[in-house]
Amino acid sequence: MPETVVTVDSSQRTQPAPKPASSLSWVQCNVYYFLTLPGILKLIQVIFGIICMALTSPARQGGTHFFLFVVVITFIATLLWCFVYLLGIREVLNLPVNWLLTELINTGIASVLYFLAFIVQFIAWSGHTYTGVGANIAGGVFGIFNCLAYLAGTYFLYVDFRSG
Repeated sequence: MPETVVTVDSSQRTQPAPKPASSLSWVQCNVYYFLTLPGILKLIQVIFGIICMALTSPARQGGTHFFLFVVVITFIATLLWCFVYLLGIREVLNLPVNWLLTELINTGIASVLYFLAFIVQFIAWSGHTYTGVGANIAGGVFGIFNCLAYLAGTYFLYVDFRSG
């Protein structure tokens, strides 16, 4: 029976197989954005939105329906912007979109809607004396706070837009 001799050259090292690129390799968590003033304002807007929703739901008056509509729509929009900044989507997508102007318009509209919503909320609950009035008035007060947070966000976005 013939013998087979195998020789191994140890001078050549094999390279490890390259790791496959994951499908989410473009995702970058940018938590440092939320340490800046615009990031802190976004977190405040989200927290005040949660408080407004908790205090005024379920809607018992017609004005509260509009107030909750504004709170929920602006809450979702603000959450989307938080994810845009958290995941670095602005830097990854090569779309012909002026992101700063889009966010400025979104935040400005949210400011105006919150202003109208807390006024409607106060009008809807001003003459009532039954259960739930206090929570709905408190929801309107937090609506004022959130309106101020959105106004501050609009101002800082406007300053960034004018300087850039």
